[in-house]
Amino acid sequence: MPTTIHDVAKKLNVSIYTVSRALDGYDDVADQTRALVIKTADKMGYVPNRAARQLRRQKAETIGFILPSISKRFNEPFFTEFISGLGEELASRNLDLLISNANTDDAERSLYHRWVNSHKVDGFILSRLRGHDWRVNYLSQWGIPFVGLGKSHDAVKYPCVRIEAAKAYLNLVQHIQENGFSRFAFVGGPNDLINQIDRAKWVRSALKKSGLEIERNNIVSTDMSSAGGYEAAHTLFANSVQPNAILCVNDETALGILHAAHERGFTIGKDIAVAGFDGVSDSCHSEPALTTFAIPVADIARQLALMLMEKLNGQLFQPREVVIEPKLLIRASTGG
Repeated sequence: MPTTIHDVAKKLNVSIYTVSRALDGYDDVADQTRALVIKTADKMGYVPNRAARQLRRQKAETIGFILPSISKRFNEPFFTEFISGLGEELASRNLDLLISNANTDDAERSLYHRWVNSHKVDGFILSRLRGHDWRVNYLSQWGIPFVGLGKSHDAVKYPCVRIEAAKAYLNLVQHIQENGFSRFAFVGGPNDLINQIDRAKWVRSALKKSGLEIERNNIVSTDMSSAGGYEAAHTLFANSVQPNAILCVNDETALGILHAAHERGFTIGKDIAVAGFDGVSDSCHSEPALTTFAIPVADIARQLALMLMEKLNGQLFQPREVVIEPKLLIRASTGG
């Protein structure tokens, strides 16, 4: 006969209720007890009846993550680390992660409509928030729980993790300036993206405090890919007065800048300074190693998963905001 929940409870001399709560990932079970229950259930070969549990709890036990149409690629280093963090945290709580992507804004909207209407997921984790984001208003209107990496300018309040890098950018600009670079450019993303809005603001503020300005034709928007960075570099290098310090909205874009600079024969860190943002693992393996702002991408994903679970379990009564200050990693790409 197959092992039952009764067998596991009897083996551990605990109640069936405790075993059930431990396996369902509830926080009212001590971590040590939960670990023991999971280990014992696995050793005894007990497999919970997922369908029955879902029916009992009236939940899909699944969290949704739709790669924004603005991103398009799962193999972007940032999302590789982000999804890994989400998956690990949710799996440890016996929840599934449902992932999909959309190539257009219409396709992205269609996915959200379908998942909401079919009750396919219990909640969503949002990334790459826009200044005014239709996802925030749509999910709020339908009463669907969600959390976000970034805070949109919409009136809706929701749990989020956001990045604050004004001080870090000032330190970066001063470091680059001390190494003899003064003609700055900023390679950003789409203009309505929160990452773009915030980081462009921090760049301008840091330059102003350092007695510098940025020319309008030295601000270029991209799709935040390495190919976009490569194309942006050629646009900047065609200017009558070329920039000699390029700050990028993310590491992926900066890697494209490095490629283009190498093709031009520039000695990076001497002829030109390049810096990224995110601190993905690839940034320390570029040639030369990329100066960047490191944020704990996987840990942020885990934090968002926990915040969403608190909301789903009725433990998060007021939307809370976690602020992360990135760590500036000075490497060879900015000289010195």
